[in-house]
Amino acid sequence: MPTETFEFQVEARQLLQLVIHSVYSNKDVFLRELVSNSSDALDKLRLETLRDDALDVDASDLHIEIETDEDARTVTVRDNGIGMSYDEVTRLIGTIANSGTATFLKELREAQDAAGADGLIGQFGVGFYASFMVADEVTLVTRRAGEAQGTRWTSRGESTYTLESVEDAPQGTSVTLHLKPADPENQLHDYTAAWKVREIVKRYSDFITWPIRMTPKAAVAADAPEGQAAEAEAAPEPETLNSMKALWARPRDEVSDDEYHELYKHISHDWRDPLEIVRLQAEGTFEYQALLFVPSHAPHDLFTRDYQGGLQLYVKRVFVMDGCKELLPSYLRFVKGIVDAQDLSLNVSREILQQDRQIRMMQRRLTKKVLATVKDLRTKAPDDYGTFWREFGTVLKEGLITDSDNRDAILAACSFATTHDADEPTTLAAYVERMKDGQDDVYYMTGESRQAIENSPHMEAFRAKGIEVLLLTDPVDEVWVDTVGPYEGKQLRSIAKGQIDLGDDEQSATDEEKEKKEKQGEEYAGLLGWMSDHLAEDVKEVRLSARLTVSPACVVADASDLTPALENMYRAMGQEVPKTKRILELNPEHQLVRALKQAHGDRDDHTTLTETAELLHALAVLAEGGQPKDAGRFVKLVADRMERTL
Repeated sequence: MPTETFEFQVEARQLLQLVIHSVYSNKDVFLRELVSNSSDALDKLRLETLRDDALDVDASDLHIEIETDEDARTVTVRDNGIGMSYDEVTRLIGTIANSGTATFLKELREAQDAAGADGLIGQFGVGFYASFMVADEVTLVTRRAGEAQGTRWTSRGESTYTLESVEDAPQGTSVTLHLKPADPENQLHDYTAAWKVREIVKRYSDFITWPIRMTPKAAVAADAPEGQAAEAEAAPEPETLNSMKALWARPRDEVSDDEYHELYKHISHDWRDPLEIVRLQAEGTFEYQALLFVPSHAPHDLFTRDYQGGLQLYVKRVFVMDGCKELLPSYLRFVKGIVDAQDLSLNVSREILQQDRQIRMMQRRLTKKVLATVKDLRTKAPDDYGTFWREFGTVLKEGLITDSDNRDAILAACSFATTHDADEPTTLAAYVERMKDGQDDVYYMTGESRQAIENSPHMEAFRAKGIEVLLLTDPVDEVWVDTVGPYEGKQLRSIAKGQIDLGDDEQSATDEEKEKKEKQGEEYAGLLGWMSDHLAEDVKEVRLSARLTVSPACVVADASDLTPALENMYRAMGQEVPKTKRILELNPEHQLVRALKQAHGDRDDHTTLTETAELLHALAVLAEGGQPKDAGRFVKLVADRMERTL
């Protein structure tokens, strides 16, 4: 096949220009990314040989090789892994299929700090492009395992690249970088120097499970750091640069935080340090080791269908599966890490994992360990817990719906905004400790924002009596509050549903108060009956309210009804939800309601009162964030009333 020239995809071209022309403080990350890609390719080949007995490949010495040539100013990173076909090279290298490309480009432009810019490339799975930070030209030669023909890809990182088929390509992939001139002032080092390659590999890739070998073709640069001897012009034997020690198998006191952080960055493609490290070693009839990481930042696609969660699964330190979702429930899908089991088969499949008793045991214990770690963060590192809850609180609360076995542990790890403190969230346990004498329920309200909830008419009586209310603003809150049962014998209760009777400071109302309430009921009976008939299409009942102190009216749901937000959520998912009529509650102490009662009793013609009743209902709907049924009629009625007042 002749050499063909192609143009980069628009997003790829934009990315290349950003990489080439941006000023990075640490250009060493290009080698980390290439080594990581090679490691992935070797992992994939090992898996293919386990799954496909007919695959005719030599997997006896899988390794990564770094070759430097000082005279030609080239660095080559080579592996004998899975390789790529011609079509795969076109799809993976010439274009960027990642759904987060636009987000990546936006974040890359905004990442002014060095750490942010250096790490974003790996986060979005386009680490290969980091090569153009240090190279004027990049040549990739690859052959997929089991195929006869290879592919050569070449580009100068501008608008085009070339592709051609080659006959003599070895199995795997080699990436040759034709390096730019060294420029130490701009952190562009001499990457043909063996000492520099050794330093980068030791810092970033020491834990890689495959041997990383170096074969320099020329002497180390004369300006090598003090204490490092100049090396021979040609290394007689390849040097293995990494220890290949599994960090999860080493005692905690033998591993530095920096080593753990680099392992996390390698497996997660995140540029930030993890928020927390979770270690677990299980011994006995079923042995395994786990090294898990809680990230410090939620990925941009955490709530998308295509999000790739899951842990890396090893069996006796042999990598067997990436993205193993059976090891943790979906509400912990943000957790990254490695699990190394001693008693699983190397040929384990996802179908087997779903039914395996040992995997279920591992999931239960790993889940409990992560939840306990999150709970402990609140007391041991409040700032870190605050970061965790801001980034992952919403997804963690999904477990309150799906994981009844761990519901208590999840609740113990949760915190909620509250009227008790405008800045600090609270736990359910702390709320219960602060409950007033005689209070039987944990009160909450759901809404779009804290401000919207605090301004709701439903809050008036609770504010007046100093009763604490939890303020729940995540969409998932609409669901889990109806799923969990009582907490320490206290039922969770929405202040926007059902009858609310907050009682009085005394154990029971006085005879005078009871008489006043009965008298009010008699006085308003006619108005309530008339309004119930007139508004029958929109409300199921009109009644006096015990929750209002300032507003004239509010709408509430029966205790068993869906909230409007939950109805909208179900409809957005394509589910048919019957329309639920609400209850209109009137404040008998409000001047408008008193005047309406008086006018209803004095007049025989209720035409103008009908409009007032409609307006009162529409205002109550607006107050809770809803929309009037007929916006045009509502505007007309308001305009007419305003005109009469002038």
